[in-house]
Amino acid sequence: MFTIGDFARHGRVSARMLRHYDAIGLLPPDMTDPATGYRSYGGGQLARLNRIIALKDLGFTLQQVRAVLDEEVGPQELRGMLRLRRSELAEAMAAAAARLIQVEARLRSIESEGHMPVDDVVVKSVAAVRVAELTGVAAGYGPQDITPVIRPLYERLLPLLGRAGVSPTGPGIARYEDAPEGGGSVVVHAGVTVSEPVGPLGDTGITVVELPPFEAATVIHRGPMDGVLPTSQTLARWIDGSGYRSAGYAREVSLECPEDESQWVTELQEPVEAVTNS
Repeated sequence: MFTIGDFARHGRVSARMLRHYDAIGLLPPDMTDPATGYRSYGGGQLARLNRIIALKDLGFTLQQVRAVLDEEVGPQELRGMLRLRRSELAEAMAAAAARLIQVEARLRSIESEGHMPVDDVVVKSVAAVRVAELTGVAAGYGPQDITPVIRPLYERLLPLLGRAGVSPTGPGIARYEDAPEGGGSVVVHAGVTVSEPVGPLGDTGITVVELPPFEAATVIHRGPMDGVLPTSQTLARWIDGSGYRSAGYAREVSLECPEDESQWVTELQEPVEAVTNS
């Protein structure tokens, strides 16, 4: 038998925690001296303590831990719970990291207010182009909505084109439009430039579209697209103060797209119309 201090040391927990588990009936000692109140624990109780701590660290409440232990969960089931919890934590960490990127992007946009690099914006005519593309729908236009939709589209697009014997001949072009059903949803088109007419692509879901020419205000964004906000807002402020008005969503043309996203170079091409005074 172990004293509460010895048992706590072997279990890598505090004696205070053991007293609490005893008080709520989760891990009562094997024996309590009626005269002194001293608690004594058996070595076999380490197995239950290990399960309690493991389940608590997996995010279960103590009430849930009691219910799980009452069902006599074995090591394999605990391992399955660990795998599930690991996956949930990884998703939560990825979501938190994405939120931090958006906060950083907003902060950079705030810091750039009043320091707009107007020389970086160029108005030019964008030529007609043929693109092969896959399409999806995002819940909104924020990076947290667009990224989970557009990445899988591009991951599917290039292998599908390869199997169909179609080779891209120019940059990737991502474009957006309001979803017909409204509600703030956005249709996401993930495409690549193709120069030659492309025949039927079967059930790949790929469509080949001839995009017409248009007048655009353009600016270069460097780095991952999750941090595009300061660049896109610079473009928006320039348009608002330069005798133009926006005529739709900005198109994103991938000029350089290495594996390291910090080295990405993307041109934003926002369709514009000259404002006429009537």
